[in-house]
Amino acid sequence: MIWLLRLLLVFLFIFLIFGSIKFLLKPARKLETARKHKRFLLLDNEEVIKNFQLTYNGALFTGEKYLGATKNTIDVVSISLWPDQTTSIQGMAKEDFYFIEKKIHERYPVAQINWNSPIHEFLQQK
Repeated sequence: MIWLLRLLLVFLFIFLIFGSIKFLLKPARKLETARKHKRFLLLDNEEVIKNFQLTYNGALFTGEKYLGATKNTIDVVSISLWPDQTTSIQGMAKEDFYFIEKKIHERYPVAQINWNSPIHEFLQQK
């Protein structure tokens, strides 16, 4: 009976450790922490059919990737990007959006980035 109780406690301990590690490494938690601390973080699944999320300066953005043909390969050629909440981009400057574009181009060098409204109109202003 004591051995059964000890075995149960060992399994419970392993379960709690595993659950804690899984919680700490969860990508959505990392994204939310980066958003709260106004840092840049890009969460992207290598699968093209899945959207990516990024946060910068307290704003959360979602990007949709589109495959196409380049000179030698089939690669991501277009990315449509929009904020999850348009109120969260208040106070951002053009340089902030250019920084986001630069970081996306580091991962997808041939992709053309298309911003959705109202960012598209903001970047078109002189």
